[in-house]
Amino acid sequence: MSNPILDAIGNTPVVELRRVVPPGSARVVAKLEPANPTGSMKDRVALAMVEQAAADGRLPPGGTVVEYTAGTTGVSLALICAARGYRAHFVFSDAFSEEKRWTMRGYGAELTDVQSDRKRITAQLITTMIATAHELSRRPGHWFCDQLNNRDGEAGYHLLGEELWRQSGGRVDAFVQAVGTAHSIHGAAHALRRHNPRLHVVAVEPAESAVLSGQTPGSHQIEGIGIGFLPPLWRRDEVNEVVPVATADAKAMARRLAREEAIFAGTSTGANVVAALRTAQRLGAGATVATIIIDSGLRYVSTDVFRS
Repeated sequence: MSNPILDAIGNTPVVELRRVVPPGSARVVAKLEPANPTGSMKDRVALAMVEQAAADGRLPPGGTVVEYTAGTTGVSLALICAARGYRAHFVFSDAFSEEKRWTMRGYGAELTDVQSDRKRITAQLITTMIATAHELSRRPGHWFCDQLNNRDGEAGYHLLGEELWRQSGGRVDAFVQAVGTAHSIHGAAHALRRHNPRLHVVAVEPAESAVLSGQTPGSHQIEGIGIGFLPPLWRRDEVNEVVPVATADAKAMARRLAREEAIFAGTSTGANVVAALRTAQRLGAGATVATIIIDSGLRYVSTDVFRS
């Protein structure tokens, strides 16, 4: 049955960045995913995963969705649960913003916390959160979403790629996206490559934990990406380049986007734009680089991102 709030997911605008793009660079366009109902691109993947689990019987009517989350996917899953009549029980941490915590609870989700090491995002934190969620999912009527291993999520971003192609005027030479689960980079690129088989795909990760680049894991503060180990659904052969971006540079770009482009977005978006500008400078005028404004900066006002 159609639900008006879920029907509002997708078909978000595309904006062209101007003031932060150096002269002589390629055109840089960005998908404005804060226009989704919860203010992030994760509404797309949450809907895809829950609907498929309900369709094949893994998630029973009135059942409970269990997930580990840095908050963004959790907020989106909480929206879907509220709209579809499911319960939600998520594993969260103090390493992530308080706005996400209270938004998930606002939608009715129950939270179990895993304490971080001085609010740092590390592989140990993520693996502990995963184990905690797995244990909770053993309860009757509970379904473990398990986003890192959930192959249903990628399809949620196929339409994003199609929208990007159409809204960019049928010209995308490079696609730049930060990697958490890897759903969004692979899903959107899959759609874009149908139109441009020569698409150059750029993955973005925290420089402090550049495991996609073959470096050792570390701690960082770019929420939602850089889990400290290779995502199970990551496919390196479908990515042309991996660009590490330092947390400080990502935060600085988030501030620049707000002040120079009037785009209020989070730190992972800052990382995306840093990498997109590097790509645009290399490709030069005449090309088009596409990236994603992942979520709203309203989720990060309690952090230090916008306090400089």
